[in-house]
Amino acid sequence: MAEDLCLFHKDATIIIKPPKKSSSVFLRMIVLGFAMACGIYICSICLKQANAHIIPPLVGMQLVQKPCQKLNVQESEIPNLHYPRPETFSRAECACNPVRYFAILSMQRSGSGWFETLLNSHINVSSNGEIFSVKGRRTNASTIMSTLDRVYNLDWFTSASKNQCSAAIGFKWMLNQGLMEHHEAIAKYFNERGVSAIFLFRRNLLRRMISVLANSYDRFAPQLNGTHKSHVHSIEEANALARYKPTINSSSLLTDLKDVELTVMKALEYFNSTRHMVLYYEDIVKDHSQKLLEVKDFLKLPHMRLTSRQVKIHQGPFAELVANWEDVNKTLMGTVYESFLHSDY
Repeated sequence: MAEDLCLFHKDATIIIKPPKKSSSVFLRMIVLGFAMACGIYICSICLKQANAHIIPPLVGMQLVQKPCQKLNVQESEIPNLHYPRPETFSRAECACNPVRYFAILSMQRSGSGWFETLLNSHINVSSNGEIFSVKGRRTNASTIMSTLDRVYNLDWFTSASKNQCSAAIGFKWMLNQGLMEHHEAIAKYFNERGVSAIFLFRRNLLRRMISVLANSYDRFAPQLNGTHKSHVHSIEEANALARYKPTINSSSLLTDLKDVELTVMKALEYFNSTRHMVLYYEDIVKDHSQKLLEVKDFLKLPHMRLTSRQVKIHQGPFAELVANWEDVNKTLMGTVYESFLHSDY
């Protein structure tokens, strides 16, 4: 940059003027401002691009569970296989073990208690007793469905509950515990959820009547140390309860037997559309191994020996079991129920 020189002859002194810097500083400020503006613009573009690639937070994300592999089963069996997801515990490594749903439909004193203990002796079966014996659980169809959902979701715990790898889950349901009143909704539920029904009845309705009357007496006058027992596990207890001989109302006997028959027929009709099998107590007593094998095949269970500690209470001829045997014998002789007088179980 050229410098301005001024000469003054008066004093013979040479004065050198400083350069003019105002214009150069102004230009530098302009350049600096432009650079800053460009930097800010470039940074803003980079930040926007970076934000576009930020992984969203995990809050609200749903983890998709790996589906279970399909088993090598017939297509018709697929609706009967279930993979419950309990709310009260985790099935962990058993999550992909399929579970089958069932219900034992029966009547009091028809051998259902004995039959259920046999089923529960299987390592893969959990049958939870008469859950609808409590009236509050069968108030209406809605409460019934809610209870069924808890049972079949493995969120119902009783002494019969097995581990999380149960292969069959169910319970015992008496016909007079809301089953007949709400049969349409229940049958629909069974069909939609793939619930298998096991009907268990007694052919000899007279034997059943004796057992009902004796059990009712023991309920109000407990004979075993003041404790009511519907089922016993020793011969001594069975003999103690069998000493009571009920009196049967012979005047209404035929009507009572007919009413029970009609109830059984209605139940079979109401649930005819469901997947079901029909068992009779007498057949299980006669051919224990074969009938239980049919049940295990029906529920697709591994074959194993089933046992029960229960002991039969009323055995022997009718004359030793009923107080008014002669009246009962006379009433049934020559009727369609005469055969009931001769069977011993």
